[in-house]
Amino acid sequence: MNETSPFDAAAEVEAPDLPRDAVRFLGVERDFWRLLIRGSVLLLVTLGIYRFWLVTDVRRHLWNNTEIAGDLIEYTGTARELLLGFLIAIVLLVPIYVVFYLGALAPGILAESASVAAFAALAVLGQFAVYRARRYRLARTAYRGISFHQTGSAWRYAICAIFWWGMIAVTLGLAYPWAQASLERFKIRNTFYGELQGHFVGSGTRLFFRGFVLWLLVVGPLIIGVMVAIGAVDWNALGEAYRRGPREMFNGAEGAGAATAAAFAALSLGWSVIALAVLYPAFQAMVLRWWLSGIGFGKLTVTARLRTGAVYGLYWRFVRVSLLFAIVPAIAVGAIYAIGAIGPKDGMKGDATELAQTLLAIGTYVITALAYSVIYQATVKLRLWKVSFESLALANVEVLYNVKAAPSRATAVGEGIANALHVGGY
Repeated sequence: MNETSPFDAAAEVEAPDLPRDAVRFLGVERDFWRLLIRGSVLLLVTLGIYRFWLVTDVRRHLWNNTEIAGDLIEYTGTARELLLGFLIAIVLLVPIYVVFYLGALAPGILAESASVAAFAALAVLGQFAVYRARRYRLARTAYRGISFHQTGSAWRYAICAIFWWGMIAVTLGLAYPWAQASLERFKIRNTFYGELQGHFVGSGTRLFFRGFVLWLLVVGPLIIGVMVAIGAVDWNALGEAYRRGPREMFNGAEGAGAATAAAFAALSLGWSVIALAVLYPAFQAMVLRWWLSGIGFGKLTVTARLRTGAVYGLYWRFVRVSLLFAIVPAIAVGAIYAIGAIGPKDGMKGDATELAQTLLAIGTYVITALAYSVIYQATVKLRLWKVSFESLALANVEVLYNVKAAPSRATAVGEGIANALHVGGY
């Protein structure tokens, strides 16, 4: 009898014959677990250098096992390209960081201005890198022997993205639907499969009305709590207590209602955090359905029927596996405290005990972080890829059969910059 691992999914049944316009994922989850575990071990051994090979292996597993209308997608990128792109990006970024560092050493307002300028420049550069990284990934993605490619100005996209993120911040998230619709239209209309141009028909207004209740449940209580907290404080009494000096500040603040205000603020913040955690899968499913259903190439249109319950299911599985794995770091933490309790306290042996504790704590943190990354990618990322693609229904898929190839050139420098700025992704 075959034994199953607790990390495996429920027993898979053989998929029935699907129509030619269907999409399905053929990857085996057990193989993906092995790929991630082996890659994490090699990340430790190589001090992170292996990440370029791990990213390439993950992309090949996802791309090369995705079947659209009977044909598989193919990822042709290499780890060597990613490594060279990252090294070039570091060479380009070092002078920029040096200039910002020297500016921060300037006196007075010049240092503050340099810090603001550095933040703004890196924000724009990060969005530029995101767009260029997408160009690279599309150029290394082929279907039926024909590659995708992306045109358009990465700088223009970066400026638009910074504008929209500013609007999202100012409106406390209400501008998010229109921001997503605008940025996706820009990306998709500059996306080509061979000579076939993409288009995006998703409506920001429609997404707004679909998600407004979720926004109210998450952000609404926080706004109300902050307003109640502000109204509960006697600002005149608080100002008077402040003028009397630090000794009177605490008693004055309590008498001015600051404690009550802080309690309201903490409760509203706690509600928003819990609501965000509970409702995020529903939000993710809603946005994915909207986005996937808005993509088209020529006469080809897509309809997504992604179920919210499926997304909740994969997150619940992540929680279960994470709780099971939590036993391991708990044992390691116990060992750290045990070493400190039974080890010598003074002299060279005491220093050796402290060093052993420190090394064990660092090792436990790194291994735990890598382990949870593996669990998240295998239980959430992989399954979200699978259920998202398999929820698609294609119309007019025959337009893909007569597409002519077009030049597709892109370097990995953009992705290298994205990795260096920690804004990269698969």
